[in-house]
Amino acid sequence: MTTSQLKGVIAAVPTPVDGDGIPIIEAFLDHGRWVLDNGGDGLNVLGSTGEANSLSVRHRRAVMKAAAENLPAERLMVGTGTPDLETTVELTRFAHGAGFAVALVLPPYYYKPVSDDGLFAWFERLLHHTKDVPVPVYLYNYPQMTGITFSRSLAERLFRHSGGRIAGMKDSSGDLDYAADMATIEGFDVFPSNEVALARCEADGYAGCISATVNVDPASSAALYRDNSDAAVLERVRHIRQTVASFPLVPAVKYLAARRMGDESLAHPLPPFLPLTRAQQDTIVAQLEG
Repeated sequence: MTTSQLKGVIAAVPTPVDGDGIPIIEAFLDHGRWVLDNGGDGLNVLGSTGEANSLSVRHRRAVMKAAAENLPAERLMVGTGTPDLETTVELTRFAHGAGFAVALVLPPYYYKPVSDDGLFAWFERLLHHTKDVPVPVYLYNYPQMTGITFSRSLAERLFRHSGGRIAGMKDSSGDLDYAADMATIEGFDVFPSNEVALARCEADGYAGCISATVNVDPASSAALYRDNSDAAVLERVRHIRQTVASFPLVPAVKYLAARRMGDESLAHPLPPFLPLTRAQQDTIVAQLEG
């Protein structure tokens, strides 16, 4: 069985880009190191927060290469899912060669509705074409973006069929009842996308969280993961999450990371996202400092 040892507090990190949309590698690495040095157990590179699906394959490969060569690869997962199978296979194979701990794979999200059998066939082909480079795979459940929800029966079927290579799930649905049900699949690692759920790790069986807002204060999320009975830490984590999520999430996370690094030019989001307005910037900072 091919499994991942990646657990705990994982930040879905942003990808700083210049005005032409080209990744700024040094800023990306600087922020990743800071997260890992301040409580993060791992990084989710090129996920939704990393704007992967707004980047070309060339730029995605450049970010993947830089991350794997300059950060501890065993603490990294990377988004490799695209609507077409060939590109997903290419990026997943590249992830294995670079040494990433996990490939995070969206379902093929253009055509819908699709059946569980159809999704199974797609993932079965992904497994077949990467069987010689068996990087562990997490399913990426994000129905608000993809229009597709992985059923429990499909997740369990893929887990069993793959011999555990499809080892878990990032659930960005926001439905903790759904996440808790998925976590009852024995041996299947489930990571909600909200770090507030860390308070339910033991009760619901989560392997940790994978969250955009961990980028703001990874230390508090790490403290909650290690002692989920601490009400004061839970309230701090909840406040940060609710505050940042009340703004456009990706531009807000990019702005706060850029502000921490002392260079607000790093806050450029990729279209169709727009940067926070000056009023939004002032408000989010005031609310977090408050």
